[in-house]
Amino acid sequence: MHGPVVPGWLLVALCAATGSYCLLRLRSGSEPARRAAGGEAVMGFGMAAMAVPAAFAPPGVWMPAAYAVVFGGGALRALWLARGGAHHLHHVVGSLAMVYMALAMAPGSTHPEGHAGHAGHPGGGIPLLTGALLVYFAGYVLSAGARLLPSAGGGAPGGGVPGGGVPSVPWGARPELALACRLSMGIAMLAMLVTV
Repeated sequence: MHGPVVPGWLLVALCAATGSYCLLRLRSGSEPARRAAGGEAVMGFGMAAMAVPAAFAPPGVWMPAAYAVVFGGGALRALWLARGGAHHLHHVVGSLAMVYMALAMAPGSTHPEGHAGHAGHPGGGIPLLTGALLVYFAGYVLSAGARLLPSAGGGAPGGGVPGGGVPSVPWGARPELALACRLSMGIAMLAMLVTV
């Protein structure tokens, strides 16, 4: 990615922590919840890898293609799983956005204005598509953030215990933490899209 090194490393840490929690979620919950957690773990770790600042590890020419293959496979998997739930459609959009960013960082792709792209390579995206993805993920972040707020009835966000008590569910099955991870990945996606 282009941009300052410190925000890049913060983005790597956020995405890696999110991916790690998603791995923890693989150990609990129903089968559909575990499938969603698996896709989110791949997305989190993939985003962390893609966010490593170019000053630290200049990417090879093959990396954009590798990212496109990994996230393209994730998009196909999410599309197949979308038959069972609308949340997987969000995974499709997220995976395709990562494919788009990987292709935008590929050598030879250029902005109309000639701006530098990801990882020090000439890069570029389609401004209209980038804008549409920014609007989508901004709406997703606002929606997920609103769902984390306590309800007017005094209940905890995400179905926790009212009154601030500790729920009796394990860490890997807490719905508010899963939603917080999705919110974190949405924010990270916005940060990455801004650099396209």
